[in-house]
Amino acid sequence: MSLDGLDLRAIGPRIRMRLPELTPLELRVVETVFGLRQFSEKTALSQIASDAGVSEALVVKIAKKLGFSGFRDFRSAVAEYIRSPTAEMHEELSVDDSSEAILHKVFRTSIQALEETLAIIDIAAFDRAADIIKTARNRDFYGVGGSAQIARDVSHKFLRIGVRSTVQDDAHMMLMSASLLGPEDVAVGFSHSGRTTAVIDAVQLARRNGARTIVLTNYNSSPLAELADIVLCSTAQGSPLMGENAAARIAQLNILDALFVAVAQRDYSAAETNLQRTMAAVTTKRKERS
Repeated sequence: MSLDGLDLRAIGPRIRMRLPELTPLELRVVETVFGLRQFSEKTALSQIASDAGVSEALVVKIAKKLGFSGFRDFRSAVAEYIRSPTAEMHEELSVDDSSEAILHKVFRTSIQALEETLAIIDIAAFDRAADIIKTARNRDFYGVGGSAQIARDVSHKFLRIGVRSTVQDDAHMMLMSASLLGPEDVAVGFSHSGRTTAVIDAVQLARRNGARTIVLTNYNSSPLAELADIVLCSTAQGSPLMGENAAARIAQLNILDALFVAVAQRDYSAAETNLQRTMAAVTTKRKERS
């Protein structure tokens, strides 16, 4: 990974996206690096190896596994990232935090997730996703738990502009729906971890039937991402109290809001007409002002 032309906000996310590929011992080394308060370009390889309780050779191996040319490249990138304003936003939540501190930390964590997701988003993939969703005959959205709620949110937005989709959150319904898709259709899988088996199975079946596949995930090397024609990645730094999902959800919703606008833009006249019609249809369900 070269720093030349690389947005500094993208360094942390690109490392985090590769963490699932590491063994527990390798993961401990990365946690040791990011846990050092005075980490800089002068931090010695021997210090990291000693603090993590591993060999220097293993530290170098991990740096290469994370996409860097070697330890020095890894050290420079991490040092630059740690000094960046975006990285400084992250503060760990504590059970002793006041309500004011909780609000401050949660908001800053979400802002960091938005800033870093924007830094890593693949614009070409985003444009292809908008084209496919706009022209598809059928649009199947698959997700379970919190990811299903995200799928429902964007499905609701698309319906407002006349772009119909179906959301499936049951493993059997996903497979039944995927079995009926073909080359003119698209299956969109939603999974923060990229390891939700129900979503993986459905996307895999849709792909076998010739449907195009898009996934929204936090890890671009996950099993789900490997099945996709297009991967849209969010990123969020974990927290013992919040986990990753909370902040990642904010980033994913923003990706999908942008995707909604991009799809609408491809036939703005039709989108505007359909938006007026769907808004008019629900006006009677709103209480008039007194």
